[in-house]
Amino acid sequence: MSLTTPIKAVWTDFGGVLTPPTGETLRVFCAGAGLEPAQLTAAMAAVGAHYGTDAMAPLDTPLVTEQEWARQVEAELAATGVHADLSDFGSRWFAGRPANAAWVQWLRAARSRGVFVGMLSNMVPAWDKQWRKMIPQPDVFDDLVMSFQVGTRKPEPAIFALAAERAGVAPHECVLVDDLLKNCDGARAQGWQAVHFTDAAQAAALLDPVLADARAGRR
Repeated sequence: MSLTTPIKAVWTDFGGVLTPPTGETLRVFCAGAGLEPAQLTAAMAAVGAHYGTDAMAPLDTPLVTEQEWARQVEAELAATGVHADLSDFGSRWFAGRPANAAWVQWLRAARSRGVFVGMLSNMVPAWDKQWRKMIPQPDVFDDLVMSFQVGTRKPEPAIFALAAERAGVAPHECVLVDDLLKNCDGARAQGWQAVHFTDAAQAAALLDPVLADARAGRR
């Protein structure tokens, strides 16, 4: 889907955009934990279903602590005959996981052109310290909207309304860069523009042409 000009605020997702693809990290984590990715994702989905949500909402809303969530996922695995230790999940999930340097560089460049740059993430409270180790926030982002802090999450309408207000621009002047189509669709439903992220080069090629007047447009 094409973008229109001007875009004055770029809101980027974290996992799968500012990090390697989530599927890649899942495979590495599961190999270390002695699991098949399908086993872990099925157990996570089962826990989410107990709360009437998707797999990650219990953690990033949050409805439960990471420690209790890990115990619940372990119990779901055990019920299928699979035994795994998921303690200290976040630290192990992020271990050796680098930031997407090309995308961080692009965000810095966009901000230097006068574009508002923020991170809009369904973030788990226990993972807040992990991403801060990966990305030097003060020189990359103007603001952060984290699900666990604001009580709403993508693709719910409220989080997009809040982010546009934080940026101080109209919804159609905001763009969400996200690796999940449902989040992009949710943003568009609220009058935003969106880029379904596959890699930094693809996103930059879509965004660069519509940021040309950003410095003049931002106050």
